[in-house]
Amino acid sequence: MAEAEGPSVAVLAYHGMSAFETGIVTEVFGFEWLELDVPWYRLKICAERPGPVRMIGGATLDTPYGLDDFADADTLVVPSVADPAADPSPELVTALRRAHRRGTRIVSICSGAFALAGAGLLDGRRATTHWRHTDLLGSRFPRVQVDPSPLYVEDDGVFTSAGCAAGLDLCLHLVRADYGASVANSVARHLVIPPHRDGGQAQYIEAPMAPDPENDHVARSMAWALEHLAEPITVRRLAEVAAMSTRTYLRHFLRATGTSPIRWLIAQRVQASLPLLETTTTPIERIATTVGFDTAVTFRHHFTSAMRVAPSAYRRTFGVREEIGA
Repeated sequence: MAEAEGPSVAVLAYHGMSAFETGIVTEVFGFEWLELDVPWYRLKICAERPGPVRMIGGATLDTPYGLDDFADADTLVVPSVADPAADPSPELVTALRRAHRRGTRIVSICSGAFALAGAGLLDGRRATTHWRHTDLLGSRFPRVQVDPSPLYVEDDGVFTSAGCAAGLDLCLHLVRADYGASVANSVARHLVIPPHRDGGQAQYIEAPMAPDPENDHVARSMAWALEHLAEPITVRRLAEVAAMSTRTYLRHFLRATGTSPIRWLIAQRVQASLPLLETTTTPIERIATTVGFDTAVTFRHHFTSAMRVAPSAYRRTFGVREEIGA
């Protein structure tokens, strides 16, 4: 019996791009993770015309795949564009629109959002890009609902992300959506990156770059919170652990993490629930209290907001199979 094939992913290369930009996608979707017992992705690096692609630094990438292969993939990734002020080629626009019409998952990283917007795929949608380009994206494409803040955004199957590092977060998010948190966490461990950063987290933090000794106190409070997720945790209690006033703690927490303590805490509780949904048959109500939510209703609300799917649906997709009749 033939082995099952994983979903196909195509990433677009162009003259003058950085190898890192394609490397983000190839490392996550192209590397064969032998220890993962799932049919892994089938990756193609494509160009508008098959053949050599000149990279920054004088290297050349040679690919036999063109826009037909690009448009036929299950997931398309545009990692950036050569010039955000220029229009995408008519050929690329046609390929993107063709793929979108058949329900392909379409992804941009950094300035790649300009290609999606140029094809009309972001009209009426919420989208993001690198914070240096958000004003230009909004002025060039006024029908796009540009959000300059988040790391990545999903709007009805179209995904956009901020800078290159946020592209890694988005790629892991896609792996998590396809194969579950356990597989995504394994990939993150290999890449030595955090397994999950909420897409709504701020792109960058306006703060002095000098070391801040108070951040050690913030880190201590965060470590304490992770050890006490099942307990009621307030900002006041976190501030006490950090030996700060509440107002000072909120200021330092935002500067250190780019988000608020409550938002961070909710994200950690949702993350803690994933292995319970995947590997146990514990009732949803008990999982909710185990990770610190007051009620199952609150848990479902925050889980669905973060994961774009209800806990029960997530369990059906990624959880253990009960030995019961169909």
